[in-house]
Amino acid sequence: MTSAAQTPTELRRLLPPELVERGVCPFDPPAGLTGRRGQGPVQRLELVNGAEAWLVTGIEEARAVLADTRFSSDRVRHPDAATGAEPRQVETRDDGMFVFMDPPEHTRLRKLLTGQFTVRRMRALEDHIREIAVGHIEAMKAAGNEADLVPAYALPIPSLVICELLGVDYGERDRFQRNTAVALNSAASPDERARAGLELYTYIGELVAAKRAAPGDDMVSGLLDLPDRQLVDVALVLLGAGHETTANMLALGTFALLEHPGELARLRADPALLDTAIEELLRFLSIIQMGVSRVATEDLAIGEVTVPAGATVIIATPEANRDPAHWDDPDRLDLGRPRVSHLAFGHGIHQCLGQQLARVEMKVGLGELITRLPDLRLAVPAEQVPLREEMLVFGVHSLPVTWS
Repeated sequence: MTSAAQTPTELRRLLPPELVERGVCPFDPPAGLTGRRGQGPVQRLELVNGAEAWLVTGIEEARAVLADTRFSSDRVRHPDAATGAEPRQVETRDDGMFVFMDPPEHTRLRKLLTGQFTVRRMRALEDHIREIAVGHIEAMKAAGNEADLVPAYALPIPSLVICELLGVDYGERDRFQRNTAVALNSAASPDERARAGLELYTYIGELVAAKRAAPGDDMVSGLLDLPDRQLVDVALVLLGAGHETTANMLALGTFALLEHPGELARLRADPALLDTAIEELLRFLSIIQMGVSRVATEDLAIGEVTVPAGATVIIATPEANRDPAHWDDPDRLDLGRPRVSHLAFGHGIHQCLGQQLARVEMKVGLGELITRLPDLRLAVPAEQVPLREEMLVFGVHSLPVTWS
């Protein structure tokens, strides 16, 4: 895996534990973040390797950083504090890691993909996604009255959908799911993550070769004009992001609803709330923990604070999405909260390409689950549900549930 792709996990390893370890409530930001409230929306932060970074906790300040391309996403030319490397002069990048690129290289690759993820195209998938969801619910019911919701429901839905869109054999899911999980695990050793990355690249390389030999009606086949290295990178990003994030939102969102029975009853009584409920869950849970960062290419102001050229700026998404200056009672889950923009899908030119697909998958996945299993409940005490604190994408490792 390229060094650019590894930097979010490496940076996550350098964060002080109090900024990533959840407390009594698994849905709230870590105490190290909430404890910084009142200290300003842009704060100095010492990483565990002694390097200095800047932490952005205010949502308006976060938006300003993410919208300003002078804060670079290019981890080849502008390494962050995870490596301590000096800026590099690179004339042209030949990789396809567009999420770690700046314009115009990012623009060229992103433009090739934007048309594949329009609102219209994603909504056209809703009936098919519903078939997948209902099929998995019926399979759980046929097997008894207990299940681990992660492998039985939350993970298969987005995995099946992204496999179909990309032309990936779903029978190979264990191979890419397992290696993606290792690559995003900050507790894994660098060697373990490197091996997982190599296995992913090998797998996607085989996929690209197969599509060149026999193109199909899928996204990868539609990108065959790209050189192999770029196409492998692009497909890897889409495959990983396309199943990992939504799977965790489905599982964690279900967990949150089960632990907020009043809000769950409210949603069941008024299904018209589902769209706003999804947005509120996205804001409230903020599963992209601390993996979004930028590097200042010059001395730049963020609000009233000026950060020096070369500074690593980390967006504290869980806290920015609870900014008291932006939301009333931000620590309360309110499924009827008026819809306002949040940072769950990022902001600016790197805003999540698949956000409309994720919304449809969540709307269908949660809607069908709470409708078809009206007495769904946890099968273990909430404190026994294992959390993905060590992962770049927060969620639960498993979610044992039961029903009558």
